[in-house]
Amino acid sequence: MPPRFVWRNVSEKNDGANRDVTKRSARERLQAEREQQKRKDKRRRALVVGGAVVGVLGLAAVVGVIAANTGKGDKSAKGPVAAPSGATGKDALAIQTGKDGAKSTLTIWEDFRCPACKAFEDNYRDTLHDLENRGLLKIEYHLVTLIDGNMRGSGSLNAANAAACAQDAGKFSAYHDVLFVNQPQETDDAYAKSAKLLELSGKVDGLDTPAFRSCVEGGTHNSWVAKSHEAFRAGKFKGTPTVLLDGKDIFGDQANPLTPQKLKEKVEANAGVTPKPSASASASPSASASGKPGSVPKAGASGASGTAGSKTVSKGTTED
Repeated sequence: MPPRFVWRNVSEKNDGANRDVTKRSARERLQAEREQQKRKDKRRRALVVGGAVVGVLGLAAVVGVIAANTGKGDKSAKGPVAAPSGATGKDALAIQTGKDGAKSTLTIWEDFRCPACKAFEDNYRDTLHDLENRGLLKIEYHLVTLIDGNMRGSGSLNAANAAACAQDAGKFSAYHDVLFVNQPQETDDAYAKSAKLLELSGKVDGLDTPAFRSCVEGGTHNSWVAKSHEAFRAGKFKGTPTVLLDGKDIFGDQANPLTPQKLKEKVEANAGVTPKPSASASASPSASASGKPGSVPKAGASGASGTAGSKTVSKGTTED
């Protein structure tokens, strides 16, 4: 009987192929599951590390705020409030120039680092001094530290303290003008250095004395300046300079922009003085004040504005 060849059943072949496919599918599925698990583990590690980083940054931010507040407290509110000699107004927070009997009172809130304040001073300085010398106007200066808060630093504070020290020596008005005439760029915190403030005191006859130096270097009136700034914030003023004539804001009136000539006329009218036309009543600033007659420094921050002469002067914005 011839040998027989036995062919494998087709179904057996299919079963083998299916088992191979099943094994391969199982391996691929296992590999996919492992990859998925790896991705999950990676995401979990990222979340853990990210949370730790956020926690550290949050702690650093809190520490930074505490350090900043501590620094401000040490710098601006150290010791009892020591008002400068002759300080007047509510809580003795104003320094007055001019004669007590003047019919008009101009209240000015200023910051020695504020470019808009310099622009105001450069354009109105001659007019203000003229009205004071004629006995028609007295000015109450309130010193604030707006730019220190906005730009960081301590130049506003230190310059205001130095001006208060000058008030103790009876030299406030002259030193006040020197600080604005020599004001550094807004971003340059030069007035934070006592050496700079003392150097400028040499421009005022008789101011550079041991007593003045001790007052400046020791921050004698820092707490007084800080209290003045708090009064500025409580007053909800829009910015610096804020200029009030007998309590009315005349510098921020956009419908009727202020000029030195308009201010002069208002003050003379309050005193019952008949105005006399004069070329000297123009709005041009003194050459010594700005170096360029009619020039107005550009303010670093915009806000409400007034007009000085033919120039627009932007007021510094308040703190956030």
